[in-house]
Amino acid sequence: MLTTMRRHGTILAIFAAGTTALSAAVYTLTKNIIAQQAAIVQKKLLDQVVPESLYDNDFGQECYLVGADAALGGKLPHRLYIARKNGEPVAAALESIAPDGYSGAINLLVGADFHGTVLGVRVTEHHETPGLGDKIETRISDWITLFSGKKMESDNDPHWAVKKDGGDFDQFTGATITPRAVVNATKRTAVFMKQIPQNLSTYPICGAE
Repeated sequence: MLTTMRRHGTILAIFAAGTTALSAAVYTLTKNIIAQQAAIVQKKLLDQVVPESLYDNDFGQECYLVGADAALGGKLPHRLYIARKNGEPVAAALESIAPDGYSGAINLLVGADFHGTVLGVRVTEHHETPGLGDKIETRISDWITLFSGKKMESDNDPHWAVKKDGGDFDQFTGATITPRAVVNATKRTAVFMKQIPQNLSTYPICGAE
């Protein structure tokens, strides 16, 4: 009986060790491929919110962390990517959150220069109602692309609102809360981004915090 138990224990130990070794080998073989694919996806997303023609640095690699701020929503740090031309910061992409979507928070990536012009916006995560609020996705409609090139004349520019609130942005039929949340969050983020050049040295580098 004792001998049988020891034999089974040895077999289990060998099996566990083999499984662990196999998992480690698979991870080692695939981690670079996974990292490369993630970098491709990230660059594609960044280029949708800041046109590639505007910068000449490795945009996706110059990443900083911006601490929790009411303008950006959420309590976690937000990743900030700096686009440079001839070494000078010309634009940025910043993670932001619209906390007041119809079905909860809407995660955004906002690209803008430092003078109030939004270059592009994309939704990275949301839980809005299919067929109504999900029109913020590019695969459903082109509504989100209408932010590209829009300039904010002042921090309180009344044009930066949905039409129901007196602004320039269309709301969705039967769904005003979702586009209102995205417009307001984008506006707050663009206003915040005006301060980035002067505050850049205070932000920790991603991975070094």
